[in-house]
Amino acid sequence: MGDAKRAGMFARKILQGFHKHYALFQEVTRRAKERFGEGDWHAGQYAATVRISFYDQRVRETTAILSQLTGGKLNEELWLETRKIYQQFLQFHPQAELAETFYNSVFCNLFHRRYFNNAYIFVETTLSDSIPLALETEFRSYFPVVQGMRRTLARIMGDIDFGAEYDDLSEDIRLLRKAFREQTAAGELSAYQLRIDVLKEPFFRNKAAYVVGRIVSANRIFPFIVPVLRNSAGRLYLDALITDTDHMAIIFAFARSYFMVHTRAPSALVRFLKGLMPKKTIAELYSAIGLHKQSKTEFYRDFLHHLAASDDQLVAAAGIKGMVMTVFTLPSYPYVFKVIKDQFGGGKQMSRQTVIDRYRMVKRHDRAGRMADTYEFANVAIPLERISPDLLDELTSTVAGSLTIEDGQLVISQLFVERRMMPLNIFLEYGTDAEIELVMKDYGQAIKDMMAANIFPGDMLLKNFGLTRHKRVVFYDYDEVQYLTEMNFRKLPKPETYEQMIAPEPWYTVAPNDVFPEQLATYAVPQPKLRDILLKYHPELIDAEFWRQQQDNLARGVITDVFPYPDAVRFMRCVRTTSG
Repeated sequence: MGDAKRAGMFARKILQGFHKHYALFQEVTRRAKERFGEGDWHAGQYAATVRISFYDQRVRETTAILSQLTGGKLNEELWLETRKIYQQFLQFHPQAELAETFYNSVFCNLFHRRYFNNAYIFVETTLSDSIPLALETEFRSYFPVVQGMRRTLARIMGDIDFGAEYDDLSEDIRLLRKAFREQTAAGELSAYQLRIDVLKEPFFRNKAAYVVGRIVSANRIFPFIVPVLRNSAGRLYLDALITDTDHMAIIFAFARSYFMVHTRAPSALVRFLKGLMPKKTIAELYSAIGLHKQSKTEFYRDFLHHLAASDDQLVAAAGIKGMVMTVFTLPSYPYVFKVIKDQFGGGKQMSRQTVIDRYRMVKRHDRAGRMADTYEFANVAIPLERISPDLLDELTSTVAGSLTIEDGQLVISQLFVERRMMPLNIFLEYGTDAEIELVMKDYGQAIKDMMAANIFPGDMLLKNFGLTRHKRVVFYDYDEVQYLTEMNFRKLPKPETYEQMIAPEPWYTVAPNDVFPEQLATYAVPQPKLRDILLKYHPELIDAEFWRQQQDNLARGVITDVFPYPDAVRFMRCVRTTSG
C-alpha cells in the first residue's frame, strides 16, 4: 500500500474513532430527558460520572489500532500527509473542533513530544478561516407579534420535550410574564418590538432542566434562563426566571458539574452561550456542556496566545504554601498551576497516586457549585525565560521529579490547573465586618453543600478555600477529600479521670477515618471572632449527629436540593418541593 493510501487509512481510522466516541457521548446525553422525566436522579448521577471516561476509552482504542498499523514508529512524511487528509475531512464537519482535539490525543499517545507542533497536530485550529456553523442550527425563534406574549411563551415551553407533563402551565406562564415585566426592560416592550430565541435542547443537571434563550429587540439583547423542576407528583413546573448575567454565570460556573445537553453543532451552541455570558471564556463554556477535553484544548491555546502577548514571569502563588502541592501562577493570567511535591510535608501519610486519584474523583463527582474544576495536563513545556528565578529554585527543590529541561523549556510531566481565586484566609484579613459576616456564612454553607453531594473535604482550613469574583466560597485543595459515607463521625469522649483530663494526647482510640465534629470549628477556624460567626449561622456543624444524619440521608438515596440561583428569584408557590 502506497503512503498516500496509508495516510488516508490512518486519517479515516482516527475519524471513525471520534465518530464512535461522539455517538456514545450523545446517546448518554440524549437520555438525560428520560431520566429527568422519570425523576431517576441516581441514574443521572451515574451517567454523568461514566460519561467523563468515554473520551479516554475511545482514544485508547484508536491509539491501539494505529499503534498496530504503524508499529509505533513515526514516518514523518506519512504523518504530514495524514494530518493534511484529516484536515480535509473536517471542512464541513459539524463537530470539527472536537475531531481536531481527538486527532491530537491519538497522535500524542502514539509519538514523542518533540513532534507536538503544528506540523503534525492541531496546536492551532485550522477552522478559524472556515465558515462557522450557523447559530440557527441550535435555536428556534419566536415572534410574539403573531400570537401575543402569553401564547408565545406557552408555545416555547410546549415545544421543548422534557419527558413529563406540566402541573399547571397556565399559572407558570402567568408567573413568567410577571417576572419578565419586573426583571427586564424587555417587559416594557410591545409584542411587535421583540423576538425570542430559545435553544432547542434543554440543559439537564442533577434534579433540574434549564431553558436558555434571549429576547432580541432593536437595541438590546436580554438573556434569560428558566429552570424547570418536578414536583412530588412527578409533574413539571417553572421555578424561576434568571435574567441577571451574574446569576446566569453562577449556574454555568466552573465549580459545578457538567450539563447534559444534546447538540449536533457544539461550536454554534458555545457561541450562542458566549453571546449571553460574554465574561465566560470559550474553554469554560465547552466544559459546562460536558466537553471537557475540548475545554482543555481551548484553554491551552488561549494560554499559549497569552504567553506570546505578555512578558511577565510565573511566580509562586499567594497564600500559605501547601504540604502536597507546589502552586504557582502568571500574574496576568487568572489561573494557578499545581505540581505534586516529591516529598509531602506535615506528616501527610499518602502516596502520589492517592493525590491524583482524589483530584480525578472530584472531576467525576457532583461538585455542587463548591469545588473548582481542574485541568490535568501531561508534559507541559514552558519557556525557562518566563519562570522567575525564585520560582525555578522552589520548583527544583520541591518537584524535581516532575521536571526536565529541553531546548530552553521546562517540561512538567504532570500539571493541574485551576481557576485562580482569592484565598479565603487572605480575604478575611482585610474584608469589612459586613463582608466577613457574609463570607463566613457562605463558608459554612459550602461545607453543607459538599456534604449533600457526599463529599467530606477533609482539611477544612480557610486557606484551602477561595472566593470567586461573585464572592462565592469554593473549595480547591483535594488531597484529603473523601466520600462522606466513608467517614466515622463520633462525639468527643468525656474524660472520666484526672489523668485523662490532663493527657497531652488523646487518651481514646482514634481510627484513620474517625472525625470529631466538636473539634472541627476550632481546628478549621482558630480565630474566635470568625468561629463565632460560623457557629452563629451553622451551629450544627459541630454536632456529630448532624453529620451522621446526612450520611443516613445518602444511604437512603435522598438527594438534597442545592439551588444554583438565589431563592429570591424563585416564583412564589404554595408548595415547592424539588431542586436544581
